[in-house]
Amino acid sequence: MDEIDVVLPCLDEAAALPLVLTALPPGYRAIVVDNGSTDGSPEIAGRLGAKVIHEPRKGYGAAVHTGLEHATSELVAFMDADASLDPAELPKLTRMLDHADLAVGKRVPAQRGVWPWHARAGNALLATLLRRKGLPVTDIAPMRVARRQQLLDLGIKDRAFGYPLELLLRAAESRWRVVETSVTYRARAAGTKSKVSGSVRGTLRAVHDMAGVLR
Repeated sequence: MDEIDVVLPCLDEAAALPLVLTALPPGYRAIVVDNGSTDGSPEIAGRLGAKVIHEPRKGYGAAVHTGLEHATSELVAFMDADASLDPAELPKLTRMLDHADLAVGKRVPAQRGVWPWHARAGNALLATLLRRKGLPVTDIAPMRVARRQQLLDLGIKDRAFGYPLELLLRAAESRWRVVETSVTYRARAAGTKSKVSGSVRGTLRAVHDMAGVLR
């Protein structure tokens, strides 16, 4: 199998990066896109062998899309850099591309309290809206794998938290075959803080960004 680039948007994930980067399966290489960290995340990522890209424009979508543009592999994977998702599950999604254009993860909490109620509620609302548009998903693709050129051809414009939702919507419009499978959702690494689910305010901001994509 050819190597697969894994895009990891990063903002102050120094405590999590060693856990994530050392857990990448063979054949998967990390592209850490730093979005303005002040905790030494880029240096840690570099020491652990990751390709480090600096993206000065704030926003999840800005970091993710810059990572996609710097990827060179035919298939590209995406996941958060906070250790809440297990890199060992990436090959499972990759294999699904034998009969799909986009493979996405559906978060299954490993224990109670991992996924706060406000984040669950926001995700459920957005997933319902997606299903009404004909997309068979129950989550908004926290872990995903697709072909690089196809992703670029979608022309995704959002550079904030609406990015993954726009990706799914454009995939549906382009009649992509989208498949979903369960992935374990764990507690974030100690010493890191969620920019979305860590507070009601963060969740509302993300839902606002995503709802704007649906208009």
